[in-house]
Amino acid sequence: MDYFLTEEQQMIAETAREITDEKIIPRRAELDEKNEFPTSILQDMSKADLFGIFIPEDYGGFGGGCFEIVLALEELSRGCVGVATSYAASALGIFPVLIAGSDEMKQKYLPDIASGEKWAAFGLTEANAGSDASGVQTTAVLDGDEWVLNGTKQWITNGGESQIYTIVAITDPAKGARGASMFVVEDGDPGFSYGKKEDKMGIRSSATRELIMRDCRIPLDRLIGRKGTGFITVMKTLDVSRPGIASLGIGLGQAALDEAVIYAKQRVQFGKPIIAFQAIQHMLADMAIQIEAGRSLVYSAARHIDAHPKDMSKASSMCKVFATDMAMKVTTDAVQVLGGYGYMKEYPVEKMMRDAKILQIYEGTNQIQRNVVGQELNKEYA
Repeated sequence: MDYFLTEEQQMIAETAREITDEKIIPRRAELDEKNEFPTSILQDMSKADLFGIFIPEDYGGFGGGCFEIVLALEELSRGCVGVATSYAASALGIFPVLIAGSDEMKQKYLPDIASGEKWAAFGLTEANAGSDASGVQTTAVLDGDEWVLNGTKQWITNGGESQIYTIVAITDPAKGARGASMFVVEDGDPGFSYGKKEDKMGIRSSATRELIMRDCRIPLDRLIGRKGTGFITVMKTLDVSRPGIASLGIGLGQAALDEAVIYAKQRVQFGKPIIAFQAIQHMLADMAIQIEAGRSLVYSAARHIDAHPKDMSKASSMCKVFATDMAMKVTTDAVQVLGGYGYMKEYPVEKMMRDAKILQIYEGTNQIQRNVVGQELNKEYA
């Protein structure tokens, strides 16, 4: 369908598509097998200015919004969700600075992100704080002219690969969620280290590690925004970032459909291609319908968020749920269409099905997203 993209938006999509076809697809199986971080591909993205899409022009970026990020991520995930996640995680990691950072902090960090010289990561999740973000136990205590952080963050995408980390820590335990603040921690800060690289089912080319802070000392000016506003910044960050996760589902679903249709046209049974059988046609038709419905919802949600940044929670959660549930179903159906071949690593749909599962889990499980939608409905009908 025609979504009436501007010339600039078409250029973003075409640039991401070119990198996907030339750089990602030829290496995705190798990266998955070796559990290898796609450093050289991210550097190619940097050269193509993709990291500047979401950075304001005043700080060296393109000045795009949620919709422009969605366009790029959809194309990148068509090649590999692991690679696309590595790119998306840098945007997620720097969003708190974009949302709540001072101009001085933005001047310090955003140009390096826009140029791709540095990458970012987002440090919220802990062993006892996932869906319940208020369960954060990492602390930050003021000591003279420094903050001292102690705690461990778990399952952090781009952990150990990024140079800039935005960390949620409790500065006033007595205030509960209102006692949380956000900080920038840099690779190399004293007391800051990494745990082992996790061995995952899917998105294996992305790096997932623990962030360990043991008397980690950082300067006073690393506080993002005001003390005690950490969870407000977290919620705003996730509202902006979730359409990006939804777009990963769209690109992945499209890739799975493409593989399934090509195979169904080539695979001959009972004297004719299996795409001639109604059972297969209906499966492919349902896949195509769900992908296009998801794309329409994600694009609409992203445009809504760009136009109404104070009213975005419901739209953000709705598109994340729909598109990622769709990706899980479509990739599963793609494996089914390919039959025994689909179960083999020689064909890419096996990897696509493994990659799809995480989309329903990270940046807020789809069950939590349904809670958000339900709560918003409750407010609207009060």
